[in-house]
Amino acid sequence: MSVLARNERAATRPYYRPVGREVEVFEAAYAARLPVLLKGPTGCGKSRFIAAMAAAHGRELVTVACNDETSSVDLLGRYVVMGGDTVWQDGPVTRAARAGAFLYLDELAEAREDVLVVLHPLSDHRREVHVDRRDETIIAADGFALCVSFNPGYQRGLKELKPSTRQRYVTLAFDYPEAAIEQEIVATEAAVDAGVAKRLVAFARKVRGSGELGLQETVSTRLLVAAAKLIAGGLAPRLACEVAIVQPLSDDLDVVAALKDAAALAF
Repeated sequence: MSVLARNERAATRPYYRPVGREVEVFEAAYAARLPVLLKGPTGCGKSRFIAAMAAAHGRELVTVACNDETSSVDLLGRYVVMGGDTVWQDGPVTRAARAGAFLYLDELAEAREDVLVVLHPLSDHRREVHVDRRDETIIAADGFALCVSFNPGYQRGLKELKPSTRQRYVTLAFDYPEAAIEQEIVATEAAVDAGVAKRLVAFARKVRGSGELGLQETVSTRLLVAAAKLIAGGLAPRLACEVAIVQPLSDDLDVVAALKDAAALAF
């Protein structure tokens, strides 16, 4: 690859700031053709990490946002009528397997049981997927990677991944980064002044450290970046915090008031 091509590829690669040894572990798993599970809270960088890894390897990224309506048919494909003819249309799983793409299933615990069954032969030594409707078995092409994620905190008391499913994956635990790194991420992502990033992170850490608010989800790095982008665009910091962080987190008037007070202290 020429220097120009490498520079162009680097310029289009999604920004990701490593916070530990996650890149090293992923590269080892990818080389060993092992699937990877990312676990961690909402907005901590799981999806961005996979996008960066796919770009680094020059692979297409096929993403599926799982929910309790997602079925195996949705993932494998179906026959559709086009121009008077009935033709087969691959779903995201079969398309990724054929193309040797990175397949990323976000919030896997939300998926139906039949979806997990479809993934089993892709997540072990077979690296294949069987399409009953076509009586076809697809062997994953070179370069294929199976990556999934789930949020243990959010799933508590609801759905949980079975141990038999979790044990199929090399697992990387994600969390919100330490303050200095998170400030760097916010400043870089939003092209905002370092002082603003520092204040936003301080606000987030104060909220995360408070167990009295009863938030289902806390202030994520993603929310901080959104607020920082609004501030960089000229919106007043307190208003940016309200619309990008406070209101998305809660509808409870007392909680909203407490969060707005914390934002006011930061700015």
